[in-house]
Amino acid sequence: MKHLLTLHDWSTEEILDTLALAKKLKEEQKKGIPHPHLKGKTLGMIFSKSSTRTRVSFEVGMYQLGGSALFLNSNDIQLGRGESIYDTANVLSRFLDGIMIRTYKQSDVEDLAKYGSIPIINGLTDLVHPCQILADFQTVLEKKGALKGLKMAFIGDGNNIAHSLLYGCAKVGMDVSIATPKGYECNAEVVKNALADAEKTGANIVLTHSPEEAIAGADAVYADTWISMGQESEKEEKVKIFMPYQINQELFSKAKKDAIFLHCLPAYRGYEVTEDVIDGPNSVIFDEAENRLHAQKAVMVRLMSQEA
Repeated sequence: MKHLLTLHDWSTEEILDTLALAKKLKEEQKKGIPHPHLKGKTLGMIFSKSSTRTRVSFEVGMYQLGGSALFLNSNDIQLGRGESIYDTANVLSRFLDGIMIRTYKQSDVEDLAKYGSIPIINGLTDLVHPCQILADFQTVLEKKGALKGLKMAFIGDGNNIAHSLLYGCAKVGMDVSIATPKGYECNAEVVKNALADAEKTGANIVLTHSPEEAIAGADAVYADTWISMGQESEKEEKVKIFMPYQINQELFSKAKKDAIFLHCLPAYRGYEVTEDVIDGPNSVIFDEAENRLHAQKAVMVRLMSQEA
């Protein structure tokens, strides 16, 4: 039984094969070629955290693959509210062919995988966001033609995107530099795991408090919101701390001239990034957003199809 809990759990080959499948599925979709790999299959989508891109991309993706998707929000099920994850996982495994969950605790995702008997896909937790990074890698491949040997710079909070970039870049041999304010560094265990993976692929990992150091010579520059869902009360304080980490034209100019700008969205212009960068000629944010559909379809085929 394979799951997508974190990219650290996947091999380099599994990641690259999934990206190749995503490319193929995207080409077929653009040409109108049907690819009903999941005909008759049903994906349960559990949302403890709301989302635009995650829900639409998974639901449309299942439809395009010939299957169906069932939306379940926190009011629809008893997950963690009176019914154990053990019971929930066992019951849903009798009804569904796979589960995508977007929630707060990474342990909820891992427990679903532990106790259930169907594939589990991590649609986002406070720790990691693996589906997003697969879409990011697909976008980098489309624009740059490679991953290994390129440099990814992430500037902002040491959050789930930063963690998944560490895992993903380490696996595919892509250099990654992450600049965070003091006190907002990445999770120590994630860093340790990523460094171990990077030794095998030759990826260079740099953790710094200097945005200028992180972005220097980058092929791709990544920003994310400073205020994650559930942190709204911290907004005023975090804005003061993070404003020196804003990706503006002056900072972006320190990357390579042909560097691309990435953002997982939603974006808050004037905070983590200025309009002239996110809406500028180097921005690929909408290609990146579209690739959530194709990358996640590849994940679902890989995990839920008997052909895979």
